[in-house]
Amino acid sequence: MEFDVIVVGAGLSGLVATAEIADSGKKVLLLDQEPEASFGGQAWWSFGGLFLVDSPEQRRLGIKDSKELAWQDWLGTAGFDREDDEDYWARRWAEAYVEFAAGEKRQWLYDMGVRFFPVVGWAERGGYLAEGHGNSVPRFHIVWGTGPGIVAPFEKRVLEHIRNGMVVYKPRHQVDHLIQESGAIIGVSGSILAPSSAARGEASSKEAIGTFEYRGQAVLISSGGIGGNHDLVRRNWPSRLGTPPKKMLSGVPAHVDGRMLGITEKAGGRLVNRDRMWHYTEGIKNWNSVWNNHGIRILPGPSSIWLDARGQRFPTPNFPGFDTLGTLETIQKTGHDYSWFILTQKIIEKEFALSGSEQNPDLTGKSIRKVLKRALPGAPEPVQAFMDKGEDFIIANRLDDLVNGMNKLTGENLLILEDIERQIIARDREIENTFTKDLQITAIRGARNYIGDKLIRVAPPHKLLDPKNGPLIAVRLRIVSRKTLGGLQTDLSGRVLNLEGDAIQGLYAAGEASGFGGGGVHGYRSLEGTFLGGCLFSGRIAGRAIAMDID
Repeated sequence: MEFDVIVVGAGLSGLVATAEIADSGKKVLLLDQEPEASFGGQAWWSFGGLFLVDSPEQRRLGIKDSKELAWQDWLGTAGFDREDDEDYWARRWAEAYVEFAAGEKRQWLYDMGVRFFPVVGWAERGGYLAEGHGNSVPRFHIVWGTGPGIVAPFEKRVLEHIRNGMVVYKPRHQVDHLIQESGAIIGVSGSILAPSSAARGEASSKEAIGTFEYRGQAVLISSGGIGGNHDLVRRNWPSRLGTPPKKMLSGVPAHVDGRMLGITEKAGGRLVNRDRMWHYTEGIKNWNSVWNNHGIRILPGPSSIWLDARGQRFPTPNFPGFDTLGTLETIQKTGHDYSWFILTQKIIEKEFALSGSEQNPDLTGKSIRKVLKRALPGAPEPVQAFMDKGEDFIIANRLDDLVNGMNKLTGENLLILEDIERQIIARDREIENTFTKDLQITAIRGARNYIGDKLIRVAPPHKLLDPKNGPLIAVRLRIVSRKTLGGLQTDLSGRVLNLEGDAIQGLYAAGEASGFGGGGVHGYRSLEGTFLGGCLFSGRIAGRAIAMDID
């Protein structure tokens, strides 16, 4: 055979696996339907957050973390309840991943040149009891260089192997079929797509100009999930999250369409946990869109007041940054697929960050000088650009003008000034003391006990209606499609299983296509920083297993 292994998908997990296989002396064919400009896939666009446990960065900030605490948080978040079936391998992958995150993960990356921003973020804070959902401590480690910074070392390794002939990379090759022989997967066939000058993330032509067929001892599926295919998202939408949104923004490019999941299922691979998915509630329309319906997620601090479409404050613990899917469920059960933040200039300056490498040019460009500018007065430049140009922002000095602007934006006139004013005045009264029954304010004060939040992430508690803290800002928030938490069920070697639970000879999966490992390593919810990490871990596991399994 011309190739030992065929890897389908040149995203992060595919690059990791390709590098590991080629390092072992095996020849790899790397196929991707997108142009060369999209090398690295979705990971390139990410904020670059990684889940690490008991890291030097945590210890320097006085954070006491442990593998036991991380596993407690993972179990409370995942809620595995199909352990004899769909969650059997998922839970085993989760245990292995937490072990990895508390062990060699950081050193492995560090040895390849990956470095981290010194302040560890506190994502998915939960807001429940100790054994419930959420991170008990900050664990969100931002890669210095964001998404491109985590792609770079693996891109470098793969390009080196392309130069030495151990990897052949073919973009614009769309796999349509897995070739089977005597129950084993022995190759792929598909369509050669017309050359495309589409930039990274832009939609590319699907015009076929030829066909191909390649064979190998193993095939790895690393083609991503379904987040760019909203019809498929709605088809798999679980009733526990309410009705599917009629309108969604897209947090991933259109090529994240789930094609290969269906193709692999047709070849006998088992898809599990289809109803588990991860979508963000704090979405805003990108004023400078790269792909159609391009949504950006706000990474909020805890201080903004969060209202439903009718202007009613969400109940505990639906605070910004606490429970993504809990708030998604609450929003969808209102009968509307959008909500509102109301905040002040003081809050937006300290608490608003935007997800994505392109929205953080200082971190992505590794510019210490630009990072230090975040401490200066005023919103960060990318946030200010959305305030100036984004369709979802309203700014006013008076609450009545703000509410009028909110009603005008939606055209639904659902918001009543007196209702909103009453709720904000009631909230502001609770600021008078350092103790309060308002649990959101308690959470704000608690967050500032962590030095990282106090320095750069959480504004001092203040009255929203005090003019000195203004102007007032309202942000319409929409649902942003993002991640597939279920996927192809795999064993701890990344081998795809069939409906009987047996490994299909020659077939492997990694990354989002495998639910980041085992068909759903996250269970029902994510602790954040675990998607890139899941791609790294599952790609490494599958790549090393393939290298050992084949002749």
